[in-house]
Amino acid sequence: MKIIKNIGELIGIVPEGVRRKEGDAMSEVVSIKDAFLSFDNGLIQDFGPAGQCPDTSSGDEIIDAKGGMVFPMFCDPHTHICYAGSREQEFIDKINGLSYAEIAARGGGILNSSDLLHKTSEDELYGQTMGRVNEMIAKGTGAIEIKSGYGLTTEDEIKMLKVIKRVKETSPAIIRATFLGAHAVGRAFTGRQREYVDLVCEEMIPAVAEEGLADFVDVFCDEGFFTPEETSRILEAGIRHGLIPKIHANELACSGGVQVGVAHDALSVDHLERTTQNEIEALKGKSTMPTMLPGSSFFLGLPYGNAKGFISSGLGIALASDYNPGSSPSGDMRFVMALACIKMRLSPEQAFNACTLNAAYAMGISDIAGSITKGKRANLVITKPLSSLGFIPYCYQSAFIEKVII
Repeated sequence: MKIIKNIGELIGIVPEGVRRKEGDAMSEVVSIKDAFLSFDNGLIQDFGPAGQCPDTSSGDEIIDAKGGMVFPMFCDPHTHICYAGSREQEFIDKINGLSYAEIAARGGGILNSSDLLHKTSEDELYGQTMGRVNEMIAKGTGAIEIKSGYGLTTEDEIKMLKVIKRVKETSPAIIRATFLGAHAVGRAFTGRQREYVDLVCEEMIPAVAEEGLADFVDVFCDEGFFTPEETSRILEAGIRHGLIPKIHANELACSGGVQVGVAHDALSVDHLERTTQNEIEALKGKSTMPTMLPGSSFFLGLPYGNAKGFISSGLGIALASDYNPGSSPSGDMRFVMALACIKMRLSPEQAFNACTLNAAYAMGISDIAGSITKGKRANLVITKPLSSLGFIPYCYQSAFIEKVII
């Protein structure tokens, strides 16, 4: 047994069976001051006020929190960290006035990453990806969804997913894999988008499913990428092969992607920089989690998602980093939490829930991660002594992590 003592405040306590928070519950964060927590075999066993801490035996390992906070590690339900190289030249293009859509229309963006990935060996790609995973763990993230989508051929999409499988097998983080062959139309299919959709549905998805390489299927349903009709066809092909739908939607326009995702019981609909009341109504009463990516808004100068409007309408939201080489080259979920407070006007409590329990829900793991709950993974952040939860997004560049347990 391992016992964490001298916890200044244990934050993020959620009853067993609660998988997500919505509406007013988004503002609720239950905590215990002057607390303890015990775990064994990687799972939380008990917690409570320090006065209720059980007597320790000679075999117990004591971890001293030194008055710091303890909370569940962040979960990141939307990343593209399996990529080769970087795209800093496009960073210069953006500085010089080109938009994300303009860069993509000129044959750059995702296609540039595809070219680099094709030239990169599986071992090198694994090394680069693991470097990013370890960087994210050090910053407090304990669960990561990783997408393919820079292959854009059957062979290279499989290569990416095999790398993600290796990461899942060798990293202490919880890893989930998403097939995103419909991230863009591969260069070989320029001007033949319908044929590329055929390839995704009839060759890529069956190959991915046969090797058991993905948990989810995703589509970039947006202006200049894939239409709602094409998206529907791809999601249905994924469902037939046992893949759970997720979706990129409404980053560049109100694309109809949210409605397509909801119609197919998508686990999450992601981006949502541009939404109307129609999207809110479509999501009410559904199991789909709206997931917003403020890092993309920050890096690309896009509008920030209407998180407050969603919450005031009774919905929950999740937050994710969108860590990728083109539109959000950072996997720091503490910064995501800060952006949610500063730019989206969420309270620290709302942002915290969106980065923990709801983020876990958006990657299908809120039964094992995302909160302080008996039986869940003991993936924990121990902070330096802090004045409040609000200090974390407020002083967003100050070092705050004393120790990560994963």
